[in-house]
Amino acid sequence: MIIKFKTHILGLLVALSAVSCDSYLDLKPISEETSDNAYNNASQIEAALTGVYESFQSSDYYVWDNILFQDVRSDNHYAGGDNPEIFSIDLLTISPTNSKVFGSWSTIYNAIAKANTVLEKVEGVTDPKLTEERKSQIIGEAYFLRANHYFNLVKLWGGVPLVLEAVKSADPAVVRVPRSTAEQVYEQILKDLDMAVSLLPDTYGKDASVNKARATSGAANALAAKACAQKPTPDYAKALKYIAEVESSDANYQLIDYNYLFDGNHYNNDESILEIQYSGGDEGNWGPQMLLPPSISGDSWRKFVTPSQDLINAFDAEGDELRKNASVLFESVQWVDEYWGNAIGSEIPFGYKWKNASGWASSDRQYILRYGDIVLLKAEALNETGKLADAVVEVDKIRARVNLPALSAEKKSSKEVLRTAILNERRLELAQEAQRWDDLVRFGLAVSTMNNLSEIDLRTGNAVDYNMTEAKILLPVPQNELDRNPELVQNPL
Repeated sequence: MIIKFKTHILGLLVALSAVSCDSYLDLKPISEETSDNAYNNASQIEAALTGVYESFQSSDYYVWDNILFQDVRSDNHYAGGDNPEIFSIDLLTISPTNSKVFGSWSTIYNAIAKANTVLEKVEGVTDPKLTEERKSQIIGEAYFLRANHYFNLVKLWGGVPLVLEAVKSADPAVVRVPRSTAEQVYEQILKDLDMAVSLLPDTYGKDASVNKARATSGAANALAAKACAQKPTPDYAKALKYIAEVESSDANYQLIDYNYLFDGNHYNNDESILEIQYSGGDEGNWGPQMLLPPSISGDSWRKFVTPSQDLINAFDAEGDELRKNASVLFESVQWVDEYWGNAIGSEIPFGYKWKNASGWASSDRQYILRYGDIVLLKAEALNETGKLADAVVEVDKIRARVNLPALSAEKKSSKEVLRTAILNERRLELAQEAQRWDDLVRFGLAVSTMNNLSEIDLRTGNAVDYNMTEAKILLPVPQNELDRNPELVQNPL
């Protein structure tokens, strides 16, 4: 995947620097160069930055596991498929030896290590082809990317080791880093993002395929707003300040037709703030093949990430046909599904925000950040700071674009009632976009939601007992890491 991603992003960088296309294409992977000569010129440091972005494609977490830990772990989707480790995510019985847990931890830290290397090496590049403006942008991009990765780590595990410098030694005193607190991690995230905002432009020009592929000040402000809301003690007033900067950006983010967001033909759109630039073929996304139905995927094996009865009921209760049809596709199948039909030939729903499987090489994308999420976050922040009428305006913007009526008087009658309406709106808006678990945690409803969930296993006729506890909000620290680093302490199990 590294070569795939380089081909695309390095092509974008050509338009933004004075280095020729041929010099990029002739680059050896950074891993093949020594640390002494790998970062001497503009093209090499650009290649190192590309390696940081490449983590969005090479890490299973950003391709797939983020949906497992957010949508499958919550009330939005079932595991499907035949992988016991994914079933354990669905049933909230995740162990420290689950390979998905270790894989996510290790690949996210690998991405952080690459960002740290860029931050360390870029100042030493004296190549005149690397202008001071471009150097500042590279630093800003690396700070944003590091913050994004730590944001995902702290949401998954709580306090984690903060590694803020490139590691140059295998000395246990250097590599055995203890966990910082969640508060300390969020403090570092916001520090990095404030730095990124000060260094990054609103846009890199008029080419959307560049502006949506790379970190901008809008992306940094949007992520900072999400971090302010998600941290253990939310700061909604500060989140609103970051959101105001997103709204005033020269990038001019706007809500678009909801169907266009996921039809595979309107990527890099006005609502997109940052997205992974899959283009299919050698730069393809393998995730859609894992969940799309046989009529689209071209195969006949049981698929993963099946929308839940509860999610479908939520769409139906709201009369939300537009978002339901954009997010879910029903089809009869030749396998048994324990939640939708305990007989061959039953009709079951499939996740449908990806629409093209393309033989494991789809051009379908995940948004890393999109404006619709930020509009609803603004509504949440306004409600939590006592500005209920203003919050309702933001929710109704989201509802209007999917042909739903404005919130009823009952649903906006109090702060508590409106909070529930906002959470429900986020669920319908962002299903299969790796947001649901975070939302339940932030609203303080992860335990009660999962324990009150009524899902029937048709094989037995019995309700599923999720046995959700406060301890299960966070993932266990991978056993591999506990064995390697005695400074780490396991989360409560």
